[in-house]
Amino acid sequence: MTTRNHPSGFLLRILAVIFLASPLFARSLQAQSADAEKPLFAYVGTFSSPLRDVLPTQVDLPPGNGRGIHIFQINRASGAMTPVGTYRMGTSPSSLVISADGSRLYSANETDRVGADKQGSVSAFAIDRPSGQLTMLNTVRSGGAGPTYVSIDPTGRHVLVANYFGGSIAVLPILDDGTLGDASDVKVDEGEIGPTTATHAPQGSFAISGHDRTHAHMIQADASGRFVLHADLGLDKIFVWKFDAKKGVLTPNDPAAIALPAGDGPRHFHFHPNGRWFYSIQEEGSTIVLFDYDKQTGRLTARQTISTLPPEFTGSNFCSEILVSADGKFVYAGNRLHDSIGIFSVGDDGELSYVGEEWTRGNYPRSFQFDPAGNFLYCCNQRADHIAVFRVDRPSGGLVFTDHYVPVGNPSCVVFLDLASRSK
Repeated sequence: MTTRNHPSGFLLRILAVIFLASPLFARSLQAQSADAEKPLFAYVGTFSSPLRDVLPTQVDLPPGNGRGIHIFQINRASGAMTPVGTYRMGTSPSSLVISADGSRLYSANETDRVGADKQGSVSAFAIDRPSGQLTMLNTVRSGGAGPTYVSIDPTGRHVLVANYFGGSIAVLPILDDGTLGDASDVKVDEGEIGPTTATHAPQGSFAISGHDRTHAHMIQADASGRFVLHADLGLDKIFVWKFDAKKGVLTPNDPAAIALPAGDGPRHFHFHPNGRWFYSIQEEGSTIVLFDYDKQTGRLTARQTISTLPPEFTGSNFCSEILVSADGKFVYAGNRLHDSIGIFSVGDDGELSYVGEEWTRGNYPRSFQFDPAGNFLYCCNQRADHIAVFRVDRPSGGLVFTDHYVPVGNPSCVVFLDLASRSK
């Protein structure tokens, strides 16, 4: 039997050949190649001076081995980090955030002491292209002592700050030139301090850190920007605020806060990509709590509590970071002292199932972050003075160590800037 090509199929093949040979397609390939060659930068915040003027119960006392903000270029294929510069600061820029357009970086300077009330500070930087180097624009007071977390609201007009030692949060306006203005609002946490024994502490735990006074630990707006949430570890509460982005002012939501189990100590949280599930990690209880989040009202409803540790673990552990993968299939939880990253699968209803854990290859993993493509995870091992790089196995959620260590003194956080995804 003789088979003939259908005329329409033949025509399509001819058109495809013409298209592939066209200057337009060639230019498109060149543009894609040029984008792939544009640098991917990582900025690492560090403790660059010792914590001082701290409470006697403070357990996290980094010696200040960092040099400020360390800058690296990332190999997209291997995940390797190559140092390309350091912006030297002696005030411990321990939390960093980059603006949506990639032109500005902001740092929370945790060990700065400004004025009679010894406030911390927040600095604004311009990012040079294509070198990735930083130029400081200005520095303002953070609205409290010991700023430990900064984020930017969805409008890009405000930096939100959590002041750990001050037990306060603040809103700092971002001016047209990228500099920061003085705080448009400051809220001081109030309430009854939780107990020093966590409800869900592992057997034999002596993990007591923040239950001596108020400690605002993290602050973040939801995707709409209508609500801002912040965790206070000492009060065992997550506060919810209505946010007026035009005025930069916070007002209490109804209800104003939700309580976590006594003594468990909420530290960080992360929204699922669907915006409906909210995961909080508790520093002293070593748990993750799943909340349903109502986007319209800003209300949280607890639905599941699960340990961050393997079932057989006993003793002390301090939880740190929590991240949801970009595809929403896995949650990762940091364990300090156990020195692991717990891995959990996300069910169809948002509930978590324990998959396993990966050793961080160093002690006291303070935080970790995925690269923009989600191919690698970078873990800041604070007391080991290095960052360990892991390849992410997408189907299983597993982490595979790349054998790549990066020396950085007391690393605290890492953020990324991908110039291939940014317009000039």
